[in-house]
Amino acid sequence: MKKLIDYINKKVLIKVVWLHSATVITKISAGFLITKFIAVFIGAEGLALIGNLRNFLTAVQSFATVGLYNGIVKYVGECKNDIKELSKVISTSYYLGFAATTLISLLCYYNADIINNLVFSSQYNFKYIIKILAIAIPFYALNMFCFSLMNGFAKYKFLMIINIIGQILGLLVTLLLIWQNNIDGALISVVISPSLIFLITIVGILYRRNLMRHVKVSSIDFGFMKKFTSYGVMAVITGIAFPLIMIGIRNYIIDTQGMRDAGYWEAMNRISSYYLMFVNSIMTLYFLPRFSEIDSKKEFRQEVFSFYKTIIPVFALGLFVIYLLKPFVVALFLTENFVFVENLFGWQLLGDLVKIMAIVIAYQFIAKKMFIHFIVTESFLIIATYFTSVYLIDIYGVKGANMAHFFSYAMYYIIILIIFGSSLFGLIPEEIKDE
Repeated sequence: MKKLIDYINKKVLIKVVWLHSATVITKISAGFLITKFIAVFIGAEGLALIGNLRNFLTAVQSFATVGLYNGIVKYVGECKNDIKELSKVISTSYYLGFAATTLISLLCYYNADIINNLVFSSQYNFKYIIKILAIAIPFYALNMFCFSLMNGFAKYKFLMIINIIGQILGLLVTLLLIWQNNIDGALISVVISPSLIFLITIVGILYRRNLMRHVKVSSIDFGFMKKFTSYGVMAVITGIAFPLIMIGIRNYIIDTQGMRDAGYWEAMNRISSYYLMFVNSIMTLYFLPRFSEIDSKKEFRQEVFSFYKTIIPVFALGLFVIYLLKPFVVALFLTENFVFVENLFGWQLLGDLVKIMAIVIAYQFIAKKMFIHFIVTESFLIIATYFTSVYLIDIYGVKGANMAHFFSYAMYYIIILIIFGSSLFGLIPEEIKDE
């Protein structure tokens, strides 16, 4: 733990760490209030529909941005002092994103009927929500493009302040819409809230208008386009396939167990996402950049085992406390109508513990550009999650989906351990380092 704090003090600019913490706390607080409003004003059935729309929106957003965010951050950071190369990065990413965004927006708008049936089923008519989503997507894509540029230029403080303001703005809009229009208001807020932040981001971009003159068709570079491809493939796997699988599982629960049970499962997923934000923020802040720096198996092993010795015991204890206090957690986040959710905690918490233990090692795939390994393991996880969910739901009902969460991540973890077995458990001569 001390090593992690020392690293942050030296490398991450301590003056923005408190802003990072404030961003996470704001996001969790906003999520809690929104979930509470949905539970009170709409109920479990509405939560299931909202969950499907959120997953579909995530998939659409990933397609619209073609997974360019991390690539832009990386290459803008590398080329920010070379105007010619910087122009190639900005122009290539902008026009790639423009083409993808235009395509997905048109597909959503003119296929609203088909998408409505996929996301909500034919018994609901929310085509207008899909059309609003299609109109809002370009603003989200522009916002992410601007965000990635600012991140590449290391404008961390600016980005975090925007995130906090955006979360508060989104919260106010969402609560107002739910209060005024119940389920319709909640669905509208899901598709417009991420795009509202663009209204704030554009103010910051106006101060860097000189960047936009570097966006030229003539500066599109196929070399950078090729470099962005790996990020696009990763986005297809994690940003598009996984959310669609979640829709598939939720729809299967709806078809076999009912809409209310699907809402209970969504409620458990939401609670899980809130406490996972803390651990994920630590890993993003520390382990990804740290793994990119180290070049030896010994250091990699030390970092992983250090995480297991310091963070994992604290996280496991936190999960145990949450399990003991599950009636209070359900009452706090939801309502008395969600008492059944208490039955889902055990398997979900176990799955989340294994998930974090696996992901901290899997960050090495990204840090060392092991894209083939990343794609294969993530594909396995997606397939395993879906088929174990379907199998176990048939036997145990909605709880089977939470059991599948544990078993699929347990299998994923075993594969990760096999891949990095020599690095984590093998004999490493002191003098030999990875190339």
